[in-house]
Amino acid sequence: MSKNDSDNIRQLAEDMKKILGLAGSPIGVRLLPEDEVFPPGTETLLGHRYCQALMRARHGKDAILGAEGISCPAAASAFGFKELPMGLKSGKGLVGFGIVSDEEVGKKMLGDMVTLSPGTVKWIHVFPLEKALQNPDIVVVEDQVERLMWIVLSYLHTTGGTRVPTSTAVLQATCVDSTIIPFLEKRLNFSYGCYGCRDATDIESGEAVLGFPGTMLPGIMSHLKYLSKKAIPTSRSKKALRALKKDISVDCAA
Repeated sequence: MSKNDSDNIRQLAEDMKKILGLAGSPIGVRLLPEDEVFPPGTETLLGHRYCQALMRARHGKDAILGAEGISCPAAASAFGFKELPMGLKSGKGLVGFGIVSDEEVGKKMLGDMVTLSPGTVKWIHVFPLEKALQNPDIVVVEDQVERLMWIVLSYLHTTGGTRVPTSTAVLQATCVDSTIIPFLEKRLNFSYGCYGCRDATDIESGEAVLGFPGTMLPGIMSHLKYLSKKAIPTSRSKKALRALKKDISVDCAA
């Protein structure tokens, strides 16, 4: 990636943070098939879930995660690092966690998990997008639902107005829903979060997560800037709600 490309990505990330008022950084994710030289200061994580690696990047950390460092068995399977343990594959694990009451339901939920083929990825590189030195394969954003809504609307505009589908099992919200599906299907996908990431990270109860291919960042940001001129401030002003409340108070007074 040229200096101009990296400068542009970093500026677009700063613009996204400013327009939406994001609480943290949008996250760049690179799915790497082999070793490479990483930027100075990149931390090799051990004993971390993928969602926890994203949490660190959201708060400004540059890190890599591989087969030996990833601690979530479902995410390890999704990225093609390891086989899914039999306890999860059978559905018994989800019963044990209190997520489902029927093993067959748990088996179906994990059996339909979208995964990468073994050997596709050796390292997952995550970083705050406003510090990008490389093109991200995927951009992941975790924040308040209203802020993510504008990203989805901007994506919808770049795809010609076609309604935006989403896929989730309320499991693997960050690894499958927000990273692997966007990577394989080359589209935006969003999720309300999941049991795992809500237990293991600082994602707030009113926050959700989405991901989209990095190549779509310029188009999404172009329309997000357009929305920032009128639609976003108008919607956030709640002018229509204030008018309703005023009308109601007048009716009550009468």
